[in-house]
Amino acid sequence: MNLTLQGGKCMINLDLSRLNPLELSIYRTIFTYAETHTDLNITKAATISGCSISKVSKLSKKLGFKNFKQYLDFIYGRELEVQPVSGELERLSKFIEDFDPKLVDDFITMMNQHDKIILFGYGPSFIVAQYFEYKLRIFSTKFVIALPDDLSVTTMVDNSTLLVIFTTTGTFRSFESVYKTAQSKGCEVLVVAEEYNPALISACDKMFWLSKFPQPASLQPHEKSRAVFFIYIEEIIRKLITSAQSLK
Repeated sequence: MNLTLQGGKCMINLDLSRLNPLELSIYRTIFTYAETHTDLNITKAATISGCSISKVSKLSKKLGFKNFKQYLDFIYGRELEVQPVSGELERLSKFIEDFDPKLVDDFITMMNQHDKIILFGYGPSFIVAQYFEYKLRIFSTKFVIALPDDLSVTTMVDNSTLLVIFTTTGTFRSFESVYKTAQSKGCEVLVVAEEYNPALISACDKMFWLSKFPQPASLQPHEKSRAVFFIYIEEIIRKLITSAQSLK
């Protein structure tokens, strides 16, 4: 699957539309080469793409990466560099300090392009979906529903639907079957993930990566905090309220 990556300081938004035809061609050439070769570097990337090293470097930054090395880590499915913290309050403090409001705007834009919003998550992430459903029903005019299982989701999605999947790690259970069914019905799928997981790329049309500050690896997915999601949701709701007030 060919996807691009755009983002702010710590959030990632997967979206092909930002690239012009030449940039898209370079991206696909690099991505395809990396699928069967492990020797990729910036010089090789420029050579196989028929462009300059400078062009590859600029493309990496346009995609939202700090440099080509981070872009390469993404292509090969390696973990991106994150900053460890000592406790939950400190982690959340750093997340808030690093928060990029652009993904709030990006979500609202996507929501406004669809008639139906379906919110989905497994375990504690479903509770996040339920909370967001409650808030959106109050502060938006969209049809919004939170669903707890794959069957319900695949039954209700259609070409007017935005399916939003919440997942902290993306490791509890795969979303690929849900995505394939949703895709076949013309539904757009957005994964909102807290922790970076390249495996999620095959389960969505777009992905928002919310935080580069990880929770302890010793915790199981169901044991991890969902606080980052609630902060993100509250910022979306605040923006909806502000926008509504400005129209009065």
